[in-house]
Amino acid sequence: MSLTLVIGGTRSGKSAHAERLALALGGPVRYVATADPDDESMAERIRAHAGRRPSDWETIVAGDDLAGTVRGMTVIDGLGAWIGGVLHRGTDDVVAEVQRLVVAAREADVIVVAEEAGQGMLPLDSLARRWLDLLGESVQRLSDAADRVDYVVAGRPLTLTAPLASQSSALRHHGDRDVRRGDVDHAVNVLAGRPPAWLRTALVAALDGDAERYPNDAQARTATAGRHDRNPDEIVVTNGATEALWLLGPALRPRLAACVHPGFAEAEAALRVNGIPVVRVLREPEAKFVLDPDAVPGAADLVIVGNPGWTLDPAHALLTLRRPGRVVVVDEAFMEMVPGEAGSLAGERLDDVIVIRSLTKVLAVPGLRVGYAIAPAPLARRLAAVRPPWSANALALATLIAAAAHDGEIRTLAERAVAERVDLHDRLTAIDGIRVWPSAANFCLVEVADGEGVLAALRAEQIAVRPAGSFPGLGSGHLRITARDPEANARLVAVLAGAVALTGAVA
Repeated sequence: MSLTLVIGGTRSGKSAHAERLALALGGPVRYVATADPDDESMAERIRAHAGRRPSDWETIVAGDDLAGTVRGMTVIDGLGAWIGGVLHRGTDDVVAEVQRLVVAAREADVIVVAEEAGQGMLPLDSLARRWLDLLGESVQRLSDAADRVDYVVAGRPLTLTAPLASQSSALRHHGDRDVRRGDVDHAVNVLAGRPPAWLRTALVAALDGDAERYPNDAQARTATAGRHDRNPDEIVVTNGATEALWLLGPALRPRLAACVHPGFAEAEAALRVNGIPVVRVLREPEAKFVLDPDAVPGAADLVIVGNPGWTLDPAHALLTLRRPGRVVVVDEAFMEMVPGEAGSLAGERLDDVIVIRSLTKVLAVPGLRVGYAIAPAPLARRLAAVRPPWSANALALATLIAAAAHDGEIRTLAERAVAERVDLHDRLTAIDGIRVWPSAANFCLVEVADGEGVLAALRAEQIAVRPAGSFPGLGSGHLRITARDPEANARLVAVLAGAVALTGAVA
């Protein structure tokens, strides 16, 4: 349960921002209007506000009992008008009622919209001074109790207080946490084995020739641009694909972001740290994780989707996400594992699409952090402007340059990844009592009845898999299993089948 305070001047965009925050929280919303609907001009403003809200939101008009309006997810818009109404009706117990509202917010999610007080002259009229005093004191009380305070100026929110400590740590759970020394690793989705010989040669040369000076990414950008038939000024080299995702918030400053899940949750974590409201769009397992573009709220001006992931979306499905004023980001970190890269948007010159890539998975070099963003030049400049200097080290740059000269070898690695995943999938489908979904990358998703019991049985045999319950939209019975060679796959499946026999089947 949480209390959010949104403040700003008249016509600053504070109400629209509060509505986006409510969308991000999800679920049914109760909208509490505080203005006088009997005033003709005010009634027109109320109708305009209502027209932009989702049709399934409940709208009620507040009386003196403001705290009593709180039910579940509640937006109160706005505090100044409510105080004015209270004074007009001849009551004056405003501060006590605001304190009751603070208490009510402990049992619900409440967003309060309030005018920012005190930036003009002290009014000459006693009633106006009383209104200002009550508004100022109420805003301060709400601010002291709020989990989040946003100040809206010219339609842009400035986050004054954000609940960073309350963000779920599950969003930042990665597969390497699940691997102990000596485990057979089916948790980390990096292609098994050492980097290819041609890459090791390039890395040794870079270590001998480039490590003694600060890295310059010009050659790497040119080489990478050539791989995708783009221009060098459309490439932003980053410290892994993850850094590119972390640049999105400060570079683009979206008003409402939509993250398509289940997927790499680091993107959502990064946006939330930057105080950006995020709405989750869930792919449905029962629909084989097919993307539903209509599930993305129209108000979202940034959409982040992974492809490939649990499925491989065709390019035309991704392109339906585009809207005027919206940027679409496609995380293609696994695309090098798709022979021929069907569905990739990396080579498409679109002014509102950013593609993020990684070479660490297919080349087995996660420690080098080799990533980059492909974006139209104006967006690329915005990403580069908030990137730390020397973000990519000399070995990462050498990897990008070498990869551009070895596309054929990378395709061979991709074909190996597909063969290992198909082998794993075929073995998993032979187990009674589980559900299996293949991915378009080098892993499969399974659902078992007792996730903790199965994990314990696998750990006892020193086999590590990735519990997938931290992915939004999945649960404790879901496990992500990375494919390895047929021998390793066979051993894992044998242990898994025994564990499922002991713990029971999926209903």
